[in-house]
Amino acid sequence: MPASTANPPRIAVLADSDTRWKWGALTATRTAPSPPVLDGFLLRGRATPTPRQLAEVGVHADSLREVTAVEFLRVMAGTPYDVLVLALVGGSVQAVLHGLKRVVEDGGRRPVVVTGYVGVVYEKLADGLLLRHGADLVLANSRQDAERFRAVYEGVGADASAVTEVALPFLGGAPYTGRHDPFTVVFAAQPSVPENRADRAYLLDRLVRHARLHPDREVLLKLRSKPGEHTTHIEELPYQKLARRLDLPPNLRLVYGHMGEVLDRADLLVTVSSTAALESLHRRVPTVVLTDLGVREALGNHHFVGSGCLASWDQLDAGHRPDPDEDWVARQGVAAGGPSSGTGSYDDAFVPARERIAELLDSSAGLPPLAPYYTPVTAPGYLPGILARHQLGPDGSPLPGAPAAAEDPGPVRRTVRRAARGAYRHGVQRVAPVIRRLGEL
Repeated sequence: MPASTANPPRIAVLADSDTRWKWGALTATRTAPSPPVLDGFLLRGRATPTPRQLAEVGVHADSLREVTAVEFLRVMAGTPYDVLVLALVGGSVQAVLHGLKRVVEDGGRRPVVVTGYVGVVYEKLADGLLLRHGADLVLANSRQDAERFRAVYEGVGADASAVTEVALPFLGGAPYTGRHDPFTVVFAAQPSVPENRADRAYLLDRLVRHARLHPDREVLLKLRSKPGEHTTHIEELPYQKLARRLDLPPNLRLVYGHMGEVLDRADLLVTVSSTAALESLHRRVPTVVLTDLGVREALGNHHFVGSGCLASWDQLDAGHRPDPDEDWVARQGVAAGGPSSGTGSYDDAFVPARERIAELLDSSAGLPPLAPYYTPVTAPGYLPGILARHQLGPDGSPLPGAPAAAEDPGPVRRTVRRAARGAYRHGVQRVAPVIRRLGEL
């Protein structure tokens, strides 16, 4: 049944980290045919966001709860949602698609399914895309990504019609108008880029050196999470821990908070390859992508080749000011005229997705069957393992022993879950790196 024109569309967002929750919820509101009722679901796992992280993201829903994949599918079987946004890693998207396919086969009603990427796509392009295949809309954050996505799908003989060009949904804020007092440099840290201690220590040392060379500047190290918290990627060597061993200059501070608020006072954004660079470019804040550790696929900064933003700390120390290439910027889904250019280019970026969702909801023929590229026939050695990680069998039905109910857990169960998640995070962040280092001796 199509969504009623008299009632707001009801949208569910399933996310597995703070960043993906932000992307999913904002995508839902920007692509909804009309202001929606938004129910949020957090997929239980290593990166389930804490209350502090959710508050920092600043995106709210009409309801928000934590679930497993099986619990979520039971909710979907009993609740008539119009749209479902899957803000998950590729394997989780594939599992939910197969589980939802089973729900429909058992007589349930399915929503329009939307998925995509939270930022720059610089690794596992084919793997991630094929795991997302089967959704009604696979969102591409730029013209460049849309072309790459279609090429992958067509190259394996999969239907590419779901690929829909949009833009990153969290761009915005006031455009940069000129130098602040004091001049403020922001280094946007990333949880897993670079990965090793030597490279991270080098970047921190160069940030400290820049602060000492320019005592009239305010230098901010923008951190993604506090120790013990996880984001989309695991951070085994937090900059906070490395910084404790240094004598930081008084004009260098470690800060948390919403990236948009930090950019409000930035005169220069520096990063290795963070999506924050696109937020910064959208607002016309001078932006540098570092080359100190090389321009390499492993770092993700190869994505910025041709941007005009590549530079080193030596150049920044000497006063270099980047000049972004306008054609490159326009191809990245960043408003070429800035957020307040009057061209409407950013808001217009979501119109095709909005129209496509409305068309599917209003179709008298109903929604087509879900048809992921991966099936027990096309990927018999890959798909079962992906589904089993979410307690689903090869046909998408729950495995024996999966949670038997979708009700909210009681206080004892919630306490146990929090303790278990804390122990897991401690193991990943503290114990695992030690074991790996011992293995290298």
